[in-house]
Amino acid sequence: MNNLLFISGGEIFIIMVVVLLLFGANKIPEIARGLGKGMREFRKATDDIKREINESSSDIVEDIDDMKDTFKDIK
Repeated sequence: MNNLLFISGGEIFIIMVVVLLLFGANKIPEIARGLGKGMREFRKATDDIKREINESSSDIVEDIDDMKDTFKDIK
């Protein structure tokens, strides 16, 4: 965490203090929960898209294999 976005430990501490002053100690857990839910939803959507692409590509591969078999029978 030493080179996180080229920010040193002192700068991270200052940012955390500013966040604490702006939002208060009670709001920070709510913000963190909201960010966590958003990240979970994003990951779920990404996994769904990957699954659909994989299913579609497997259907295309099956169609290509069927066409190959059809052309083999014609020869």
